[in-house]
Amino acid sequence: MGEPSYLALYKSGRLGERIVKAREMLKACRVCPRACGVDRLAGEIGVCRTGANAWVSSITPHFGEESPLVGAHGSGTIFFTHCNLLCLFCQNWDISHEGEGQGVGPEVLADLMMRLVRAGCHNINFVTPSHVVPQILEALPRAIKTGLNVPLVYNSGGYDALETLRLLDGVVDIYMPDFKFWDNAVARKYLGRDDYRERAMEAVLEMHRQVGDLTLDDRGIATRGLLVRHLVMPHGLAGTEEICRFLAEHVSPNTYINIMGQYHPCGRAREFPELSRALLASELQEARQMALRAGLSRLDDRRRVFVLSP
Repeated sequence: MGEPSYLALYKSGRLGERIVKAREMLKACRVCPRACGVDRLAGEIGVCRTGANAWVSSITPHFGEESPLVGAHGSGTIFFTHCNLLCLFCQNWDISHEGEGQGVGPEVLADLMMRLVRAGCHNINFVTPSHVVPQILEALPRAIKTGLNVPLVYNSGGYDALETLRLLDGVVDIYMPDFKFWDNAVARKYLGRDDYRERAMEAVLEMHRQVGDLTLDDRGIATRGLLVRHLVMPHGLAGTEEICRFLAEHVSPNTYINIMGQYHPCGRAREFPELSRALLASELQEARQMALRAGLSRLDDRRRVFVLSP
């Protein structure tokens, strides 16, 4: 396996330049597409409720992630507190909406990465990182100096700013965005954003431009590339067919995709009759068929589902 891409960026000195640019974005925040404009370096907070330091909820070797990330020793997940999307059906409500976690500076964040490396994890998996990219970049030099040498995974909700993603070119090895909804009217109702489709499309295309299709080593472990997650929703609300067609026709027919069947009512979902039940087994099966019909053949084979029989 070759070196992770960020090591070359660090050795050239360009990682330091990226850190400076990223911190500038925090002064009138435009780190994510919400562009709240608050001065996070001065302690002001916007929708993500995160100031100058990142907040972390938990770190753990995770064995429930996609097959190419888990391997024998797990994916080294760092769950960031808060979120820039705040889905009303979020399955991690205590973390994203209620703020469970604590603030950490760059030194502590770097040390958390190294704890996962020493545990033997195959990668460092940043979960919900869209609002804390500058903080992640700032922590990397310390982690690299102390031995960081595994791929970095950017595990986002898909609502990412192009300017921010371009700062990650050569830093992130594996992008793992959600593509949640196709219909912006549906996204507005459940995410509070009426530009989700456009931002997710831009993000996925930029991610693929940077890292290409997902590549695996001889153990079946991911080393670089794009992996897309799509949570199937009851009543076809997610727009699975359109999303799969976009990926196959405009990104790559070799896109690795996880058609996820674990939707069940969480957060405020029961306030909406159409979201108040778990997914039907028939809905999940049809979603997988939609992906295959669209021309996508690399479907993740690990099924973590909460489905009802039809």
